[in-house]
Formats: sequence, C-alpha cells, structure tokens
Amino acid sequence: MAEITLPEVELNIYSPKDPTEITVVENYVCTKESSPNFVRHVTFDVSGTDLEGRVRIGQSIGILPPGNDERGKPHKLRLYSVSSPTVGEGGESHLISTTVKRTIEELDGKLYTGVCSNYLADLKPGDKVKATGPSGKRFLLPENEKDFNYVFFATGTGIAPFRGMIMELLESDYKGKIALVFGAAYRTDLIYPDYFMEMEKKYDNFRYIAKISREDRRPDGSKYYVQTAIEDEEEILDPIFSQENTLVYICGIKGMEAGIYKSLAKKGFSEYLLLKGDYVDMDPDEWDWEEMRRNVKPGARCFEEVY
Repeated sequence: MAEITLPEVELNIYSPKDPTEITVVENYVCTKESSPNFVRHVTFDVSGTDLEGRVRIGQSIGILPPGNDERGKPHKLRLYSVSSPTVGEGGESHLISTTVKRTIEELDGKLYTGVCSNYLADLKPGDKVKATGPSGKRFLLPENEKDFNYVFFATGTGIAPFRGMIMELLESDYKGKIALVFGAAYRTDLIYPDYFMEMEKKYDNFRYIAKISREDRRPDGSKYYVQTAIEDEEEILDPIFSQENTLVYICGIKGMEAGIYKSLAKKGFSEYLLLKGDYVDMDPDEWDWEEMRRNVKPGARCFEEVY
C-alpha cells in the first residue's frame, strides 16, 4: 500500500487577537428550496490577506461575530470547514468558501438562534467579516492523493470538506474510486445534491449515495442511516473497502462514527479501525455503545472529524 503522508500545513496565520478582514462575494442556499432547514454556501474574497493560497481543503477558518454575549464579553470564535478546493473556489486562489446552517432551536420554551451561523447566513456580497486561521492539520488528503481510493461519510454541514476534496480529485485527472455517503432526515435536506448528481453522471469513478432516515424504511423496517450504506450498498462499497489503498473519512454530527465503525467491523473491514482490549476479538454485535468510545478508534486509514 502507498504510504499515507499528510501535507505540512500552515496554522493560525491569523489569531482571534489579530484577525484579518475578508469580504463576502456570494451567499446562496445550497439545499433544495423547499427544505425547512437553511443551509447556505458562503464565499469570501481573501485578496490582500495572508490566507490567499495558504488554506488547504480539510482545514477550517474562524469567524468572529460582532457584539457581546450575555456577560458582556465578545462573542467567541466559531470554526467553519472550508468547502472550496485548495486551489480556491472556481480555481481562484483568493476565494474561499464554507457551508453554514442556521441554528434555530427551542430550548425550555425559548427560541435559540445560533449567534455566528445566523450572522453569516444574513451577510450580503460586499459585507466584511473578521476571520482567523487556518486551523486543522489532520483531516487532509494525503500528499500523494491520487494513489488512494476514498469513501467519504457525511451528515449535515459535514459535507463541506468533501465538496472541496471531490472537486480537487475529479478535476485533476484522478483515476481511483470515490464514494460519497451522505445522510439526511429528508430529501429536501440534501446539501449540494445537484452538483454531486452531476458529477456522478460525468465521472464513472464517482458514486453518490444518499441515505434518508425519515422517509422510506429498509426491508427489515429499520431506518436508513450513513452506516446502513455499508450493508445496503455492498455491491458498490465492498470492492472499494477491499482495496489496500482505500481511505475512509467521516465528518458530521458526533456519534455517527460509532455506527460506521460497528458496521465496518461486522462486514469484516476492521483494518480501518484500532481496536483495544477485549474488542480485538469481540463480536461487533456485542459492542457497547458507551465502551466503544474507549475501545474503538480510527486506524491509520481512517480520518474522523465530528462535532
């Protein structure tokens, strides 16, 4: 198998105490228009800053929302995964994109709106924001990225880095295999669906697998989740998982990784995992969800970023 070497990256060129200013150039909804959730693709112009050409796909940028919290202190920094490829949005090195979901929740009978997500979602082209970064040095494509196959698992805005990674790979004469598994509650919640369906039609080596949990049911009555794709789509995924040069990336809501790890082990693909203690020989059906956190970790061929 090809050696996995992650590229050296620059970190924290700009800090919260010394941020830079970047300009919004586009801000549009990237789900189906009928979705009850509001997810937007936001692109920034970083011209004239040291971020230009120095942010890799898989990294994040920080946004400092204006104003103070209920204690009178400045709002804290929020990190957002970059969704544009390393070469920049549309191949323009001065353009960096991210994917933002408005946070709107009801807690104890009161409406809660996420400070930074709603700030970003309301921005218009020409507006300026304070930014930091880049952050992150682990969730990256290898330096020799064309030597590997990839299976990407995402939920929600965890799709952001995979948009950029897939762009980077497919637009560079890449010959390996890529499968993207995206989980959503409803079809209207799919993010960038038109782009991924277009890429699947254009490239024979890319497969887009959407799993919708609150609409149809599996034959046994259970719900579709990202981890069920490992069994449901075995004709597509087994040949990719079986290759020694395949890497697995997981990004999205915390907890999703447990189901994926268990499903991989049940299918006999434990080489993507680092098992500890009794879990080395234990039947995956007997794994305890709480104990898994200590005993089942991503292996050298698996990359995880959950929040």
